[in-house]
Amino acid sequence: MYNKNHRGKGNALVEMTMIGIPIMFVLLSTFELARGIWTYHTLTYAVKEGTRYTIVRGQDCNNAIAVANNCQVTVAQIATQIQNAAIGLDPTLLQVEMISLADDTGMHPLLGGSGPLLSNSNNFPTGTGAAPAAPITFLAKYPFHSAIVMFWPGANGGFQFGSFSMPASSQERIQF
Repeated sequence: MYNKNHRGKGNALVEMTMIGIPIMFVLLSTFELARGIWTYHTLTYAVKEGTRYTIVRGQDCNNAIAVANNCQVTVAQIATQIQNAAIGLDPTLLQVEMISLADDTGMHPLLGGSGPLLSNSNNFPTGTGAAPAAPITFLAKYPFHSAIVMFWPGANGGFQFGSFSMPASSQERIQF
């Protein structure tokens, strides 16, 4: 005798497999995209804040009130401003380069590694680089590790997260 109740057995598993896996992939992709956008926005914001902090501290910043020029800032002070604005970004992975007409710090991490910027006591900018209207450029890069890449074809074994460097830059002119 044939029982009608056994005809649909196993359909739920097949349907869940066909619908559930793509839905989970879309959900994970959405979270990773949001995390990537947040990381990029935080990086660009931090670099812009470092530039803003620097451009108001040129060689003529105190001439209006006739006091000694004590506005000069160090690389470490600028790096601290960048670190404070880069909430959630690892300072050992965040690399920044500060460029003026007279100076170039080179690309270094904020903390750790070779030549960390948070311990650099050199003034920035100096000489003609600190003159009013002189351009200041900050470049930064931060590695973004995405879990989505492990689902990509040819991901070599699955659980290796892919990585790429997110770039950011900011350029302004010394104001004073």
